[in-house]
Amino acid sequence: MASGVILAKPRSEEDPPYRFPAYQSTALRGPNKAPLILRPGSTELHVPVFGESRIRPNDDDLTAQHAGEPIGEKIVVSGKLLDSNGRPIRNQLIEIWQANACGRYAHALDDHPAPLDPNFTGGGRTLTDNEGRYRFTTIKPAAYPWGNHPNAWRPAHIHFSLFGTAFVQRLVTQMYFPGDPLIESDPIANSIRDKKVLERLISTFDWDLTVPGTALGYRWDIVLGGSNPTPEA
Repeated sequence: MASGVILAKPRSEEDPPYRFPAYQSTALRGPNKAPLILRPGSTELHVPVFGESRIRPNDDDLTAQHAGEPIGEKIVVSGKLLDSNGRPIRNQLIEIWQANACGRYAHALDDHPAPLDPNFTGGGRTLTDNEGRYRFTTIKPAAYPWGNHPNAWRPAHIHFSLFGTAFVQRLVTQMYFPGDPLIESDPIANSIRDKKVLERLISTFDWDLTVPGTALGYRWDIVLGGSNPTPEA
């Protein structure tokens, strides 16, 4: 990144800047020169290709990947993956990762003194169906402190990675939950300068997705390209 050379299409003005002073670590990892947009070659345009062989049983149900039940509030997160014209994008790999119900990631570098859950590792993947739909069953993540500034807390969120059918289509972003008071003071969320664009990262509570007596449902559609794309985050 320091050279300013990236292999990608130009970012939208709606995406957060590479350097955002309130988000302190971007000063170290953002490019220090204007990026040069390189024309993608055949490799970037035609690979990777992900298929059903990459998906294992329970990859889409993060609450059923271990011997016991994880701790926390079970939720369903579902929506559609759409192209710039609102058409469904079929058979596309979506991956998620998240903190547990205590706000801790199952990762060696997470030193937050919250308990780990042996029955929840926080990673999942699925393929969209013929209507572009995806669905995950998981545990609602908790907020956690992150040391960016005094009394800094990240709002509850789930990370999403979408690979598309080529390298240049990949999107890494985050989904937030409705009504979270931490969003308005979070530098990562607010690096998206247009608040109407930020709203595209906030899911909607959905009774139709709610499983009676089991899990609350949240709907979040993802749009790649067009006039109202889902921004990076």
